[in-house]
Amino acid sequence: MHVQSIPMWTGSSNNYAYVVTDEASKDAVIIDPANPPEVAPVLKHEIESGKINLTAIINTHQAGSHPDHSGGNKKILSHFQDLKLPVIGGKDCEAVTKTPKHEESFKIGQKISVKALHTPCHTQDSICWLMEDGEDRVVFTGDTLFIGGCGRFFEGTPAEMHTALNKTLASLPDDTKVYPGHEYTKQNVKFLTTVLQTEPVKKLQAFAENNQQTQGKFTIGDEKQYNVFMRLDDPTVQKATGKTDPVDVMGKLREMKNSM
Repeated sequence: MHVQSIPMWTGSSNNYAYVVTDEASKDAVIIDPANPPEVAPVLKHEIESGKINLTAIINTHQAGSHPDHSGGNKKILSHFQDLKLPVIGGKDCEAVTKTPKHEESFKIGQKISVKALHTPCHTQDSICWLMEDGEDRVVFTGDTLFIGGCGRFFEGTPAEMHTALNKTLASLPDDTKVYPGHEYTKQNVKFLTTVLQTEPVKKLQAFAENNQQTQGKFTIGDEKQYNVFMRLDDPTVQKATGKTDPVDVMGKLREMKNSM
């Protein structure tokens, strides 16, 4: 499994699209190709050079209020009409043709197994995508989980984000690498340091200060160490929020982050 990041709108919203390729067959998918002017040339080069066989567009969440993730689907489809690409994502994604059920699986090429993990909160149609190739595991988390943070609760509740992060995603193997929808790590660290001053937080801070990109560099296990939204039972986090119930802690943390 090969993951290629395509940064989009760098310096503003700092999005990522991702090309995931099954190296055995060269079959590949493009995840969240929201800005076609930046994504289409990369895909054309990869296709024309024989490096990939593009087979699908996959989205993490909807286009309606979030055009920076699935809002480029129609233009990408128009660039590659001959391929007749399916669009796999939540029910509200632009031009969607298939919405897998929670934990439904399919394959990319010969070796990559994909599992849909429904994580409603940021939007109700949010889906994180677990991909496994042997012992290599990655998860594409859209705007649900960021490195050191999480998405705003635009269409959901603290309880839903608690379930998404601390039940659905936390249950994945600790060595699962995290590929989020945005590069927000530096901003997230600023908030983390107001709540936790632990060694894992300091290590993340040092990495973020010295690296412009953090996607795929950290795992679910790492997130459990420094991401306060995944440490709702931590006494220090509870003290910072003045709450003890996990859902209340989640809600207060989001409120505190929003006000920064």
